[in-house]
Amino acid sequence: MKKIIFYLILPLSMLAFQACNEDKVKEVQKNGAIETSIQVDHLNDSLDVMITTNKVWAHNVLAKTIIHRDTLPALGLTHQEAENDNGDTKEVYLKKDYELYITVK
Repeated sequence: MKKIIFYLILPLSMLAFQACNEDKVKEVQKNGAIETSIQVDHLNDSLDVMITTNKVWAHNVLAKTIIHRDTLPALGLTHQEAENDNGDTKEVYLKKDYELYITVK
């Protein structure tokens, strides 16, 4: 359990620093960095899957890729007004997405 929390907090904290930083990173410094991506996919009506990918760069070489998958309860449906190319609007039902909050200590 502690390993899972560590692997989630580290990548999320790195994202928080990037979000607060006014300088946008266009390229990862591959001399010594950890590149992290997080995505949540809808698996079915009751489950979502969170995929966290960490790429460890050392000496300009991809040293390791670590991928964690975890199932999460789905949040259900929400309704939203959608508009097509002709300007017609219609209320549609969409699966709710998780919001990601990052705590940095």
